[in-house]
Formats: sequence, structure tokens, C-alpha cells
Amino acid sequence: MPALFRRVAEKDRKAIHLFVDGHEIEAREGDTLLVALLTRTDRLRHNEFDASPRAGFCLMGACQDCWVWTEAGEQLRACSTTAQPGMRITTTEVPWLMNR
Repeated sequence: MPALFRRVAEKDRKAIHLFVDGHEIEAREGDTLLVALLTRTDRLRHNEFDASPRAGFCLMGACQDCWVWTEAGEQLRACSTTAQPGMRITTTEVPWLMNR
């Protein structure tokens, strides 16, 4: 699966590791979650209502299309949240959404 984003600059920033849907990925210090994910894959998540692929829309924290969740249930905007070492994120439908 090709990545949607391709890193063209700042390739020498320090590598960090975080977990997405239980899988360890490498990102660069200072990356947002959106950049960390879309340099690895072609979608951010699936829409919780119709399962269509989503990859963020506005990329500046306004459209609410790039929601991801911490494993503890905190909802985050991937485009405006900086990836942190050891962070644990889920992008799939999660049980607490089914009860809304």
C-alpha cells in the first residue's frame, strides 16, 4: 500500500516510535499524527458511519475529518496533535463510539 505523503525535507530529524492500532511505526520528532500516519499508509482511518476511507481534509484543525483516538479513549485531531514517543493511537472504530 503506497503512502499518501512523501517526505521531501527534514529527513534527518530524530526518529521516534509510536503505536497505531497495536503496530509500532516510526515517525520524526515534530511530526503531527497525520504526517506520521500518512507517510506510512494511504488513509488515516475509516469513517465511523459508512466505512469510507478518510485522510484528513483541511489539514489545519478545522474540518474534524482526521479524528483518531488514544487507547484510553481521548479523541484527537491528527492534523494538529504532535506525535509523541510511545504514544498509543487507534484509528479503527472503537467500542465507545458504538454507544453514542
